[in-house]
Amino acid sequence: MKIAIAGSTGRMGKMLIEAVLNVADFQLVGALEHPSCPLLGEDAGAFLGKKTGVIISSDVAAVLANAQFLIDFTRPEGTMAHLAVAEKTGTKMIIGTTGLNQDQITSLQKASEKLAIVFAPNMSVGVNATFKLLEIAAKMLNQGYDIEVIEAHHRHKVDAPSGTALKMGEVIAEALGENLEDVAVYAREGHTDERKEGSIGFATIRGGDIVGDHTVLFAGDGERIEISHKSSSRQSYAQGSLRAARFLQNQATGLYDMQDVLGLRKQ
Repeated sequence: MKIAIAGSTGRMGKMLIEAVLNVADFQLVGALEHPSCPLLGEDAGAFLGKKTGVIISSDVAAVLANAQFLIDFTRPEGTMAHLAVAEKTGTKMIIGTTGLNQDQITSLQKASEKLAIVFAPNMSVGVNATFKLLEIAAKMLNQGYDIEVIEAHHRHKVDAPSGTALKMGEVIAEALGENLEDVAVYAREGHTDERKEGSIGFATIRGGDIVGDHTVLFAGDGERIEISHKSSSRQSYAQGSLRAARFLQNQATGLYDMQDVLGLRKQ
């Protein structure tokens, strides 16, 4: 399986490169970076002390021409640029980029008519198991419980709430028969009045090198239920991405997420 990695010199990109190099039936064939990256022209495995023969490049068309799959954990504008080229080369995409707006998501949906894409705010198998637990809990705790989503990430994260937190909110809202846009509360300051029944609150923490912590609190009278997932390494995201690539081997077109990859969609 011929894999290219976008954002190849970043924290997630390096983790993905290492993961691909450690799997026998995966071959690293491309490493993308933005044109101003100072590491352009270097070997993609240099940070590991390995010579892979894959040179870090900003030439998207050239890289994707040789790749069956592109794993992309970059920024929305970068992902959209890569998508436009992937549509021409037929390169399947595994997208973990967060912060995409509705127009960009619509572009993914349109592109999926031509190629297969896995798009998920979090590729971790554990996080996606947590989504399923939240769906079950929300259906059971649908009366008399206030719901809050609390997330914490490193100081460098640029979007808030995190894509994972938003997905948790969407899963809960759908289980309750609501649209998240109608019930979400993203900010509280000053005189806010009493909490509106049925709302889903979000709280965001940014600091240090926190990889990613997410907790959903169901607060009732006399008790609280908390469902949490805490990441200590990006390794889980990398392994989930490789699992998504294996899933796409058997898909010609379509837009999927990790619930599809893990076979949880109909359970």
